[in-house]
Amino acid sequence: MPNMRRSHDGLGYVNLGRTTLRTFGIALTALALGAIGLAGPGQAQDKGTVGVAMPTKSSARWIDDGNNMVKVLKEKGYNVDLQYAEDDIPNQLAQIENMITKGSKVLVIAAIDGTTLSDALQQAADKGIKVIAYDRLIRNSKNVDYYATFDNFQVGVLQGGYIEKALGLKEGKGPFNIELFGGSPDDNNAYFFYNGAMSVLEPYIKSGKLKVQSGQMGMDKVSTLRWDGAVAQSRMDNLLSAYYTDKRVDAVLSPYDGLSIGIISSLKGVGYGTPKQPMPIITGQDAEVPSVKSILAKEQTQTVFKDTRELAKVAANMVDATLSGKTPEVNDTKTYENGVKVVPSYLLKPISVDASNWKEVLVGSGYYKENQIQ
Repeated sequence: MPNMRRSHDGLGYVNLGRTTLRTFGIALTALALGAIGLAGPGQAQDKGTVGVAMPTKSSARWIDDGNNMVKVLKEKGYNVDLQYAEDDIPNQLAQIENMITKGSKVLVIAAIDGTTLSDALQQAADKGIKVIAYDRLIRNSKNVDYYATFDNFQVGVLQGGYIEKALGLKEGKGPFNIELFGGSPDDNNAYFFYNGAMSVLEPYIKSGKLKVQSGQMGMDKVSTLRWDGAVAQSRMDNLLSAYYTDKRVDAVLSPYDGLSIGIISSLKGVGYGTPKQPMPIITGQDAEVPSVKSILAKEQTQTVFKDTRELAKVAANMVDATLSGKTPEVNDTKTYENGVKVVPSYLLKPISVDASNWKEVLVGSGYYKENQIQ
């Protein structure tokens, strides 16, 4: 006779013989496995893989971008194939082609060179894979579906405006000496940064309140390949020795913190950064920890903060909407013409940061902890 046990409510009996127990156990196991499949890793497999191609780990900024993209996409239920190309164009191309081969449903690409991906993106389009350009516009391809970025012209306006205010140019002060640095010529954003800054500074250059002693203006003369700080440092060395042996540099337009650090090293090498020879006004971008520390040390003067956590959310929402058959949210359909089409874009707002507001903006937002800076 099978074992008979009183039920928990005491109102009847339940047959708990061996066959019933085995069946009951299998059912419980299936139920448990089913519950696991409804939440956790199984969900990501159900929604598929998103390929995320980042340019390099040499900048803390891109490491943060990659980590943020993985975090947000996984929260939405996707697997993520994150790859860094270490600023090697063929390497990034191979990584993207591999993502296509392995069946990524969407590609999110921060391009090293935004002009070299046309063939790969055609392969993606042929397989129905959507492409989102991440912070750097991909050029000369009709197969760029959306663009998630910051208002890059405004980044330059903030940098140029900071120089304008710090030197008192609106109040008629001057003349002052300034040198101009641009970003990498293969990065479409570099032109927006430069043009935004020059929209503020050029009238003062024309009026003589700002003087570029080297005469070097325009992205063809001031660009810095691959955003390389060592290249910026070498160019600043040359400018100082050729044009500033008996003159002071009052301001340096730098579009990125990594360049600013190199520029500062060059300036310190000839005596700037002392009570007798204070540092010029030096701008930057990305609010990288070394540069925020440099601002507190009264070397670099300003940087532009771009909250990459928010950019990751925007890109992830674009992925989700695209794969759900919805139209992703955009707020700009005019600005970003890539040589073939105007790419629908979502632009986030950058914030100027200096010694007066770094704690409020960077620590207050939770982007950094105070002990990372001080």
